[in-house]
This record gives sequence, C-alpha cells and structure tokens, in this order.
Amino acid sequence: MHDDARLMIIPLGGMGESGKNMMAIRYQDTIVVIDSGLMFPEDELLGIDVVIPDISYLIENKDKVKAILLTHGHEDHVGALPYVLKDINPPIYGSKLTLGIVEGKLKENNINNARLNIVRPRDTIKIDQMEIEFFRVSHSIPDSMGIAIHTPMGIIFHTGDFKIDQTPVDGQVIDFRKMAELGEKGVLVMLSDSTNADRPGFTQSEKVVGRTFDEVFGRCEGRIIVTTFASNVHRIQQAIDTAVKYERKVAVVGRSMVNNVRISSQLGYIDIPENTLIELEDINRYPPEKLGIAKTGSQGEPMSVLTRKATADHRWVGIDSGDTVIISATPVPGNEKMVSRTIDLLFKQGAEVIYEREMGVHVSGHASQEELKLVLNLIKPRYFIPIHGESRHLMKHAKIAESLGIPKSRIFVAENGQVIEISKKRAQVTGKVTAGKILVDGLGVGDVGNIVLRDRRQLSQDGIMIVVVAINKETGEILSGPDIVTRGFVYVRESEQLIENSRLKVREAMEQSARKNITEWAVIKSQIRDKLGKHLFEITGRRPMIMPIIMEV
Repeated sequence: MHDDARLMIIPLGGMGESGKNMMAIRYQDTIVVIDSGLMFPEDELLGIDVVIPDISYLIENKDKVKAILLTHGHEDHVGALPYVLKDINPPIYGSKLTLGIVEGKLKENNINNARLNIVRPRDTIKIDQMEIEFFRVSHSIPDSMGIAIHTPMGIIFHTGDFKIDQTPVDGQVIDFRKMAELGEKGVLVMLSDSTNADRPGFTQSEKVVGRTFDEVFGRCEGRIIVTTFASNVHRIQQAIDTAVKYERKVAVVGRSMVNNVRISSQLGYIDIPENTLIELEDINRYPPEKLGIAKTGSQGEPMSVLTRKATADHRWVGIDSGDTVIISATPVPGNEKMVSRTIDLLFKQGAEVIYEREMGVHVSGHASQEELKLVLNLIKPRYFIPIHGESRHLMKHAKIAESLGIPKSRIFVAENGQVIEISKKRAQVTGKVTAGKILVDGLGVGDVGNIVLRDRRQLSQDGIMIVVVAINKETGEILSGPDIVTRGFVYVRESEQLIENSRLKVREAMEQSARKNITEWAVIKSQIRDKLGKHLFEITGRRPMIMPIIMEV
C-alpha cells in the first residue's frame, strides 16, 4: 500500500432522501458502485415520472468504474439501471432474484448488452485491489445481501437494507456469523441503513403478517383483496398460502405484480400450488367466498389497480359491498394523502378496509433502533456513516452510534456528492462532486429542469393566455387581432369585458413600441407581457402565463 493511498466514499444518492440510493467507493483508480436506485417524484415535481441520481462523476471517470454491486431488487436500489447503463456499462453483480428483476427492466428498455453476474451469499469476487464479499441479510424481498469490501486500507461494511428477522418466511436468517467474523477482523468504515432509526425497539417478524392474514381469511365471507408492494415476495407468498388454506382461488392484478410473481415463480422464490391462480377475466365464474385477489396500489397511485377499483374505473374488477381490502403496506413519505383518499373511496363503495400497522397487516423491512445497536456493537467500526434515509433518520442513527461509544469525530452524516476521504491517519470530508436529481419525464431524461417546472407550476396555478397578432411586415401595422385564447385562467363566456380590455392593452403595448421604433420581437413580446400581466393582476389577482405570438404578413 502506498503512503499516499486514499480511500474515498462518495454518496451519489440516498442521503437526506427516501430512495435514489447510490454509493461510489473509490480506491486509487478503481471505482465500484453500490446500488443504482430511483425515487418517485414529490408533489411539486409536476408531471415527472421518476427521479434518478446525477451520475456525472461516474461518466467523467467511466474508465475507472469497474462494477455495479446490487444489494437487492427494490426500485430504490435498482430502478435507475436502465438509465445509468446508457452512459456507463460495467459488469453488474447481484443475487439471482435481483438480477431476474433487473433483466425484466432492461428488456423493457431495449438494453441487451448488460453484463449480469449472479452471486450468492458468502461469494467473493476480486476487482483490482478490492476483494468484495457478499453476505445474507433479512429484508422485505428475498435474496437481499450486505456487502463487505476488503481494500488495502481496511474493510468497508455496507449493510444494504436490512432488519433482524429471527423467523423469516423463507427460513434464511441474517448471517450473524459472517458479520461477527468481519467485526473481529476490524472494520474501517460501516455504512448502515437508517430508514427506521427513529423507531424504538425491534421490527416485527414478517410472519406476524401471515398470522393476521390467517385470521382475516378465516372470518371473511366475501372476496378478499390484498394489496402490497409488487416486490414483497414474502408477503405475496403468505397471501397465496393463506388463500390455499381456505380453498380460495387467486387472481394476480397489476403489471408489476404479475411480472414479479412470474419471475419469482420461475426462479423458485414463490411456490404456487397447481390450479391456484386464475386469469382476471375468469373471476366472475367463482363465488366471492372462493376468491382472493393480490394486486398493486398500496400507495394510492392514480393509475394503480386499487385506485381504479375504488373509483369503479377498472375493466374487470370493481369493489362490491362485502369485499375486504387489506392494504398491507404503509405510505411512503409524500403518499399519505393519496392513500387516505383511496381508503375513503373503498369505504364508500361498501368494502371493509384493513390498513393500520397496529392491525398486523404490515411490518417494516427495516431495522429499528435496538437492531441498529446490535449490528453496530457486532461490527464496532472505526468510522461510521449512516445511509439510506431522510436527514432526521441519518441524524438519529448518528446519535445511536455516538451513544454506543463511537466518537462524534468519527461519525459522518454526509450529503449527496460529498467526498469522505480516508487515509492512514484520519477521515475527513475533502470536497464535493456533482450530485443531485435527474428528472425523467416520459422518454426525456434530464431535459426537464427548474424553468420547465416553474412554468408547469404557473400553468397549474393560474392558467395561460395566448395572444395572437398579425402585422404588416413592411410597416409594422396591425392587420388582424389581437386574438386571445385562454385555458385555466377565466371562463371566457363570462369574461368578455376582461378579454376585450386585454386586447386594448396589447394594442397599446404594440403602438407604444412602434412610436419608439422598437422592432425586436423579443422586446415587443416582453412589453406585451408586462402591460397585460399588470392589468390582469389588478383585475383578477392572478398571474397567468402570457404567451404572445406575432406573425408577419
């Protein structure tokens, strides 16, 4: 190891936010990336489909990026891959289920040149001077793994998303032995999931949900509709097992749910007894007491199956009086209103809705405070960096680490883009690389920025007024117009005087420009916007977007 050797840890996403997880680890001229996730848009990102990390740093250092390591198959950890692989294409390492989910995403995006490599817990791969070891953790999706990166400087221990489930549905318990072994060797830096750092105690076992399903299925006489995250394979398995126990057929609804069940079944992660699944169009052939439906929409998304059922807008399945709907998930931050609205609609349709965590229909996939303490005590890292969470979660996790004896000077609550550099003697923040949000809207990636969003906000708040004027090319004289078209501003039939006065204001602005011999269209349009905008605000108190169109004839 060189005396000037430096190890750099660079979060490119997942710090101070829910989702968009991506971490770059650099030693000398080798970079490995852990996860490549997306984030769903907040309310103010009007029209945006998803948000992905800014990977400018990785593109600038493309020749140094040697691998992408995946901890598990959730969207917030793999969802950005179809976009990232268009700019960089290193080998990708992940578990069988994780890569099965990724492969489906890549096919949808016509990406056929990805180099996917399956690894299992306790597998080790060598990348330049880094030796990378994978180990099993428990989470709300099978085949979740943590990662230990052995470098000449020391071990970097990355938990991935995890909880400590002593009775997991698939019997695969978190690998305490490997974690203790790494702790004994001495861990230089620990990066740990902070999602539930503000929750005291322990997170309940996934099997708690199975017991609740059994109770609900046992007493319900009508149809039972279970909605959860499409990737929560253990939850889906428990719903299917319970339906089979009570002799119910199961229909799977929603594109992502159908895809994940198909992939999980093909790879052996879901066991579905023969003749259990039925096609959606066949559900009316069975009495309600013989039906169970597994579907997406636990977050109240407007186009999800559950929401469309609640509004009677689904082709095959509406909500009937006597149906029981189990919402087996908690709202992700920002979705609370949509979920609440969907629940209200379901009640109005006559369904019984079971949706509270206290009712045992959902448990988290993330470690609570006592589990975080246990792992910190097991690993005893020299430096600690809380990851995966909003700012309050990261700060809480830092306090937990401090309470266990890790000096505050060795705990880094980082921001996206910060470079945490570790030498033989110390660790410190040495700078910042480009990091942030890239907005994906339809087929456009990164072409929608603050200006477009500002325009969308203005359009949504006050509408638009389009002014069309035809002028003589030689003299500048107005030949026709101004014609005015509005959308989302006023009801035209009841605002004829306002529209007529607006035409006069446009004429005044153009005549004023002509007297001053102003011929630049940009200046003329600006004067129209200023004069008309001031007039409209005085009359209505609104500021519509004003779009002048001048045609020369």
